[in-house]
Amino acid sequence: MSGNLGRTGLRRRRGSATPMADYDRLPADLRAWLAQAALPWSPRSVSRAFGRALARRRGDRTAALAELDRLQERRLAASRLTGRTAS
Repeated sequence: MSGNLGRTGLRRRRGSATPMADYDRLPADLRAWLAQAALPWSPRSVSRAFGRALARRRGDRTAALAELDRLQERRLAASRLTGRTAS
């Protein structure tokens, strides 16, 4: 048995061993967006969301960042409706 995992068939998720290095590898405009974000995004999740938004916006970085703003607003609105808070 390994710690408190017990005997489960679920796959273990591994986080980044170097979250600050992951943050430092983000493009400067995305790091600036993440620094002012209202939700606690991980560098990995914001990078994935930004990549998808960038593809949809055909490489327009400003439009992709605006799409991240809209995504964040939707998530905040959903959490207000359900009464959950980001922690």
